[in-house]
Parts: sequence; C-alpha cells; structure tokens
Amino acid sequence: MCGRFSLTTALDALLPRLQGALPHGLAEHYAPRIQVRPGEPVLLQRQEHGRLAVGLALWGLVPEWSKDPLARGRPINARCETVAEKPFFRGPWRHRRALLPADGFYEWQNRTDPATGKPWKQPWLFRRRDGSPFWLGGLWDRWCGPDGGELESCVVLTTAPNDLLRRVHDRMPVVIPDGLEQAWLEATDGPGLRALEPLMGPWDPAAWEAVKLEPGSLLPAGPAGGVLAPIAAPPLSAGLPAAPFQQGKPQASVRAVQLDLLDGPAI
Repeated sequence: MCGRFSLTTALDALLPRLQGALPHGLAEHYAPRIQVRPGEPVLLQRQEHGRLAVGLALWGLVPEWSKDPLARGRPINARCETVAEKPFFRGPWRHRRALLPADGFYEWQNRTDPATGKPWKQPWLFRRRDGSPFWLGGLWDRWCGPDGGELESCVVLTTAPNDLLRRVHDRMPVVIPDGLEQAWLEATDGPGLRALEPLMGPWDPAAWEAVKLEPGSLLPAGPAGGVLAPIAAPPLSAGLPAAPFQQGKPQASVRAVQLDLLDGPAI
C-alpha cells in the first residue's frame, strides 16, 4: 500500500504541471511537505464537466452515498485490479479519476532482528533520480450533506510491484506517465476504461532510486545525516488549512541505496 508520500517541490516549479483553475488562496498557503499522511488535505488534478481544475481533497475516501462522512474505514488505497468492481470505487473510477502530484513515496520493509527474533520495519523512500515530481494515479469523490455542506476526498491507486519495489513491499502506487494526463482524466466508459488498464501496471524503475531511512523515523540511514524528519500534520479540513503546510525539503546529501544491494531473501 501507499500510506505516505512527499511533495517537497516548490509551487513555482509545480505550477507548469497543473492545468486549470487553482484553489483560492493556494499561493498563500502552499508549502512543501516531506510527509503527506492519510487524513490530510492533498492537491489533485482533475477534470469535471469537461474542464480541467486543481482541487484539494482529504486523503481517505468518503463515497458520495455515505451516510456518515466521519465513519471509520475510509480507504486510502484502491487496488487497480478490482477498482471497477468494488462499490466504494466503481463510481469514481468511471467518472472521477485524479492525479496527485508527488516527488517521493514511502514503504516499509518487514525485517527480523537475528539476535532477538523480533520483527521490525525498515523505511524506504522511493523517488526519481533527478528529483522531479510525478503523478500518482488516484480517484476522488464528493460527499454532500443535508445542510448543503460538501466534503471532497480521494484514494491512491496501487498495483503489483516492479523490480525496485518487490523486495520491500507487495504493492506500490500507480504512477501515470507524463504526457498521458488528459487520457487518464478524460470522461469515458466501457472500452475507454479498459484502455486505461495498462497505465496501472508496474512502471519502469530505470529512472528511480530507493533511499534507505533510519528505522522508526524519516531520517536517512548512515553518517550522511539529513533533514527527512517527521512533520506535524496540518489541520484536518476539506479546504485549505488555516496555517501554511509545514516547510521543509530534503538535502542533496541524502544517501541513495539500491535495493539489489540489500542482504537477505526477497520478501
């Protein structure tokens, strides 16, 4: 699953990728985030009524038919293999696909301490080698309350792992290639939806790297040090947070470790 990702790209570098109207006040409130977590507001690119726009949605899907938007069990991921069948995701898959800008995502590898036999988790950060942002494939939905209030929320799609991820986790986020944004967002059905299925398969890892992080934190492993520290969550809100997103950007000195150098069997 994808339970954390990063968006440390400055807004002026991100704007060329975003198409259509922007949320009101985005320039004043946006700041890079090293760790984006479930329940927090996230940026997403979408198309509605034939128009491209940029929105803000809470990460954790509340379907439009939900009776209680505060109920537990709000999914943060949707498996691409069953997204067209599950009641939670059928409608958004047909009509409300989204792109979430990111420049990294985190996964945790299950390990065992050979001395004590106790299990522990090794965190890894996956990102493009050139540090450029990319699109996570997602879905969004809009819940409307009886008083007219609205809540927009989203999930990140996941797929089978590629060679870079396979030894760390059995799932990875769907990444939509640059240049195929319009095809992904365009309203379609039937054959058009089936034509999108290849975009959700394991993606080519050639231009990507894995950064080994300190267990129990988001600090780079080894003596190089760095600033990949956990950050405080912004207020939970369907709109812009009252305070700017937490500032921060990884330093260039972070040590990259390729997964084929890991010891032990594949998991």
